[in-house]
Amino acid sequence: MKNDPIVEEVRRIRDEHAARFKYDLDLIVKDLKEQERASGRTYIRLPPRRIKPTS
Repeated sequence: MKNDPIVEEVRRIRDEHAARFKYDLDLIVKDLKEQERASGRTYIRLPPRRIKPTS
């Protein structure tokens, strides 16, 4: 499969960001939420939807 340069860039940036926090998921999420807050944008959080069971 051919490598996509955009996908490679996203993966590199994601790995660099995670490495800054020693891959600690709690710290990564905390930083991302801080970035959201600092951006001034409005983010919409939808409640989870239940999946109807199939019979």
